[in-house]
Amino acid sequence: MALSRLLLLCMIASEVWDSETKSTEFVCSRAARKALNIVPKMSSALSNCNGSATLSTQVQLPCTELHAASWEHKSEREKRGEIVASLRLLVEGVKSERSLRPAGCGALLLQRLENNINNYLLILTRLQLSGAVVTPSLSCVPRSTQSLRTVLMSYNLLISAKLEWFMVGLEHKCTNSR
Repeated sequence: MALSRLLLLCMIASEVWDSETKSTEFVCSRAARKALNIVPKMSSALSNCNGSATLSTQVQLPCTELHAASWEHKSEREKRGEIVASLRLLVEGVKSERSLRPAGCGALLLQRLENNINNYLLILTRLQLSGAVVTPSLSCVPRSTQSLRTVLMSYNLLISAKLEWFMVGLEHKCTNSR
């Protein structure tokens, strides 16, 4: 049991994104974006944490829905604002749940998830985008769940679909010298 906690802690420490990494590198590298997505590893680790899949409180899920026609008419700042608002909503729920958890495997998983969400927030908020400043806002009425598996699935959908679509739309800013 102690060994599994130590391994999990080592995994968390090794996955903290370098805050000095340039946001443009994230935009221009699909491999970097894929490497930052820890959901598959988290889902696997969750299977080894008995009793950690059920949360003690409701966590609001991020807005993952994407209407392609309306999405294309939004500015880059509006798109980023939607994603940032969803990530902030999720990280607050994860922080709240983590504060109620005793130390252990579940708390470590929640800390790892919180760190990962904060990495995405850091990258997105540092992106240099043109246009008027937009206040981040949600594009849906958030649903809630007490299932960590559902939280992970929803988070994965946000970063592998909506965020990825946004990043692909920004690739025109990348140089050809990759």
